[in-house]
Amino acid sequence: MRECSRISRRALLGLTAAALPVSLSTAAEATAAESTVVGGEQLAHAGVQVRGASGLPAKLTARSWLIADHDSGEVLASFNAHRRLAPASTLKMLFADTVLKKFDRAQRYTVKDADLADIPAGSSLVGIKPGLTYTVEQLWQGVFLRSGNDAVHVLSHMNGGIARTVAEMQAKAEDLQALDTHVVSPDGFDHPGQISSAYDLTLFARHGLKDTDFRGYCGTRTANFPAGGKKTFQIQNTDRLLTGAWGLKTYDGLIGVKNGYTSNAGNTFTGAATRGGRTLLVTVMHPAEGSNAVYEQTAALLDWGFGHGRSAQAVGTLVDPLSEGGAKVSPASGSKGDRAADASGASSGGPSTGRLVEGAGGTALLLAAAGTWVVKRRRGAVAAAATAEAETDTTEPGGKHRR
Repeated sequence: MRECSRISRRALLGLTAAALPVSLSTAAEATAAESTVVGGEQLAHAGVQVRGASGLPAKLTARSWLIADHDSGEVLASFNAHRRLAPASTLKMLFADTVLKKFDRAQRYTVKDADLADIPAGSSLVGIKPGLTYTVEQLWQGVFLRSGNDAVHVLSHMNGGIARTVAEMQAKAEDLQALDTHVVSPDGFDHPGQISSAYDLTLFARHGLKDTDFRGYCGTRTANFPAGGKKTFQIQNTDRLLTGAWGLKTYDGLIGVKNGYTSNAGNTFTGAATRGGRTLLVTVMHPAEGSNAVYEQTAALLDWGFGHGRSAQAVGTLVDPLSEGGAKVSPASGSKGDRAADASGASSGGPSTGRLVEGAGGTALLLAAAGTWVVKRRRGAVAAAATAEAETDTTEPGGKHRR
């Protein structure tokens, strides 16, 4: 009986040792699969992400920001790139990405009462009136220059209705691999569950700027808008870096893109500028200060990108759309602020496997530990994702609460 027991123990150790490489390989494969984050693993980390460059602006109070090269798609630096926040009217970039090419700009449309019946109270408006006829070009000027929700709703009804447009926008976001974005309304107005991220908004801008009409609308400073009969009134772009309004100077080389504000989202802005043949994209979300801060911090990041940022090594990339051959990626789990740092720390700061292997008994311990570690990572990812979906994000990067 003793000999049989001894053989069994030896056999067990042999089986354990034989199984070990397979188990470790499985654990490594599972870890690699879980770390395939849209834009790159580093963008899932909380805090500032930058390599090979110094001199970032000292006073950046935004809850999330990102700067990237438009042409290469390289992300030069970021802060909480995948943090899911209310986007406000910057979501209109996705609306344009989805609907802009469906109608010829010279097409004319007479607005009906029903086209304006579902606009949320308190919306920004360009001043569209039922019974008047507008060109599609004028409607898009209302969207980009005045951020007019009335223009968005007219175009949405032309497109088959609000519900259809929202569904198409969500499908477009998924094609662009903007996986932090959940669309509830086409205009970006405050709605429970409507979220995006600095990374996603930058994707929307980059995709849109490839289109001549999109680029033309977002860079237009003023336009004449129909007032009825032969009368018109002038509308001005609300992008303060483009027009120099509210005490700000125009930013040299700015070409767009879109600003936004709601009481819930605060101020958001995605801007693009070209200097010396290089085009940079910057998204800034929810700075702590007043309405000019979102533009000031955008300008500061653009200045850094055209200066110190020239030596920056990419910390991530703006992925290509699936419809254009982009490789499919996974959403960033645990991407709500500092929780992302905790998740990444767990993966990089675990115990050394070499220290666990001490004799035959250590082999079995390593096998068990590897299996437990993979299970814990999976459970942690699921828990983080559930938390991200269930909670309303009210924390600042430093842990302070907004009300």
